[in-house]
Amino acid sequence: MLRKLILGAVACISLGGCDAIGSPLTGECQVPALEEARANLSNIEDYSLAELAEGMDKGILSSEAITEAYLDRIAELDDVEGGPQLNAVLSLMPDALEIARVRDAERCDDGERGALHGIPLLVKDNIEVAGPVPTTAGSTALSDNVTDRDAPLIERLKNEGAIIIGKTNLSQWANFRSSNSTSGWSAVGGLVKNPHRLPYNSCGSSSGSGSAMAASLAAGTIGTETDGSIMCPSSANGVVGLKPTVGLVSRRHVVPISHTQDTAGPMTRTVRDAAMMLTAMAGSDPEDEATVEADAQKENYTSGLSENALKGVRIGVMRDQVGDNPAIIEQFDAALTVMEAQGAVLVEIPDRGISDADQEALGEAEFLILLTEFKADLNAYLATTPKAVTTRTLADLIAYNAANAEVEMPHFGQELFEQAQAQAGLTDPRYLAALKTTKRIAGEQGIDRLLRENDVAVLVSPTLGPAWLSTLGDGDIFEGPSASWLPATSGYPHLTVPMGAIDDLPVGISFYGAKWSEALLLSAGYAYEQASQMRVTPQFLTE
Repeated sequence: MLRKLILGAVACISLGGCDAIGSPLTGECQVPALEEARANLSNIEDYSLAELAEGMDKGILSSEAITEAYLDRIAELDDVEGGPQLNAVLSLMPDALEIARVRDAERCDDGERGALHGIPLLVKDNIEVAGPVPTTAGSTALSDNVTDRDAPLIERLKNEGAIIIGKTNLSQWANFRSSNSTSGWSAVGGLVKNPHRLPYNSCGSSSGSGSAMAASLAAGTIGTETDGSIMCPSSANGVVGLKPTVGLVSRRHVVPISHTQDTAGPMTRTVRDAAMMLTAMAGSDPEDEATVEADAQKENYTSGLSENALKGVRIGVMRDQVGDNPAIIEQFDAALTVMEAQGAVLVEIPDRGISDADQEALGEAEFLILLTEFKADLNAYLATTPKAVTTRTLADLIAYNAANAEVEMPHFGQELFEQAQAQAGLTDPRYLAALKTTKRIAGEQGIDRLLRENDVAVLVSPTLGPAWLSTLGDGDIFEGPSASWLPATSGYPHLTVPMGAIDDLPVGISFYGAKWSEALLLSAGYAYEQASQMRVTPQFLTE
């Protein structure tokens, strides 16, 4: 197993071993000296992203002290033998502390770049970040994929002053290699652990981002979703996760599955933190045609956050998506009681009204879309990688995996790769018909109809059941209905917020709605979060 791909070259950033460059930053800019900032910081795990930003604004904290604290915590919880060894972080950026010092100096000389100035973030390792760290998607086939380019979403975060301190582990190839895969496992990083109960699954494919966020290894993390890959790990690890409308955030320089369903999104401690990150990430990219409307649709997503935001809002309760677990039912009904007390008008929707035949058609259409687009989109991506990457096509990857099966396929196979390779392509009439089917069933006759016919603004249901024991080679054991399917296949936004825990394992509540309704979902989720306070602190239990 490969761990910390460049750790040997960055010894100075482990355990806070680097001295500050030059004299402590003091004066009118109010950046405290390092020792003072360290003393003010106390326990880094107690802070939200917004609180850290406020501390720097007030001159109490510094970016260097915050970054140093997170690097120390990564070493303690992710790496050190005898600790939890979460396997959530794949690699660290060697210049993270240096950039933090630069951000502190900028605060003095030029002022803040933006709301995320000096904030350390971790990024899922299928998203490119400039520097010496490869983007592997969890596969040794991409160990040399050092592109030294920022994905546009990363560039936007950096323009707001954020610091990318490292890359997180993930379900290899974003969980699109085998139908029998174990979420959270990759050949590069091994199996991610759930920080609440270590033998339990962190879900995927943004498993490392969810585990790292729950364990407070960064102020915020970024995941990607095709269908459930932000929602499930956010719910299972007890954090806030937002899957934006497809096209609000650029997907360029992100290892793809499907240009119809892929999107990146924030995974954070609080709803406000997610709103801050999304505000920075959103925007049009001329090289991603899906984002043509993004500049016109994006807004400052923190501006509408209010504890009173649920007052008078009609909420559609998706009763057939609750399942039959009494503990989940109890948690969900308690959440509804909180929302009703905040002034929400609850509208019971006993059934989604989608026939069994249409559900089957939607499932078949989605699968065909993912297989077809994976082959086309991955081949297009691999063509842009450095020459050192010798797997230039999906066919090359299939051969590579077969030749390196002991490393790449010790627990499950690559039947999805093989099925994708057999697809006819983006001009296949079956594929084109499938696109129309998903738009009709999931969007027009799905979420759009449910909102319209029930005169509601938002739909709510449990996100998913609690996590399950990780059993490599035996796949995943999901419990109950998943709220992800309709928002994923329609491309509409989806927010999950902590709803409590069952047997020390977190569960989330989902808010989803119409295309471009991120501001509404965030405001509703924020009001619920502030009234309920159901986030659970990880205990790193060993059984």
